Amino acid sequence: MSSNDKLIHVEVVYALPNNQRVIKLAINFETDVQEIIEQSGILAMFPEIDLKKNKIGVYSRNVKLNATVRDGDRIEIYRPLLADPKEIRRKRAEQAKKEALKAKSEAK
Repeated sequence: MSSNDKLIHVEVVYALPNNQRVIKLAINFETDVQEIIEQSGILAMFPEIDLKKNKIGVYSRNVKLNATVRDGDRIEIYRPLLADPKEIRRKRAEQAKKEALKAKSEAK
């Protein structure tokens, strides 16, 4: 078995609202997620990434930095949320309810 037989192909992905970076790598199959991210060079491209704070996933499933990946996997680095999605939905529902009551009272 040659050393090329032990290589797998993965992608490291990070997206901003106006910029997305996809880095393709051929790495040793035993390399963990943190090492892959470091080898990709993405931390130098986006210094705001903090592996202690940013969540990491493989195809939308959260993984730990010491996890290993399989051939073809996409490692995703997630940005912190600016607002809680549940809170946003609650506020929208409240607003819709107010608008419905207002429309109902104006119709009378």
